This record gives sequence, structure tokens and C-alpha cells, in this order.
Amino acid sequence: MTFGNKIKILREESDLTQIQVADLIPMNQSNYSKIERDQQEPDLHQLKRIAEIFGVSADYLLGIKNDETLAKDALFARNVITLYKEIYEK
Repeated sequence: MTFGNKIKILREESDLTQIQVADLIPMNQSNYSKIERDQQEPDLHQLKRIAEIFGVSADYLLGIKNDETLAKDALFARNVITLYKEIYEK
């Protein structure tokens, strides 16, 4: 799924219009529409705001990792830290 498809689905699931999302970023609706149609890429600030608006990670939006994988990675990291502390802080 493309970046544009992901944010379009997230926007529709949130019952928001393109104008509403564009206002929250902030940017004009025309440029936001181009992002949804994969005709334009967001800059870093816009990417951050889009992730914040929809409550997802930038990794998820960019297709690097899905949120379930990120949650598993975070749990794994916490477990490693706990084990480290148990071994070396006795």
C-alpha cells in the first residue's frame, strides 16, 4: 500500500475531509490532495504532523514497519534491558 493510500484510509476512518486534515498540518488542501494521490511527498514537518494527527508512527506511514512490529520491538527492547539489569546490577 502506498503512503497516499494509507493516509487516505486513515483520514476516511477518522471521518475527516482533506480540508480538515490540511488545516491541521497546516498546508493547503490542493497540496494535501497531491500527497494522497502520491503525486507529491510531504516534507519532514508535514510527515510528523500527519503521523500525529492519525496517531500512527512515521515508520508505519513510510512502510518501514507496521505498528504491531514496532510494539513487539519495544517489548523486546524492554525485556533485554530488564535482563541486562538483572545480570549486571546484582
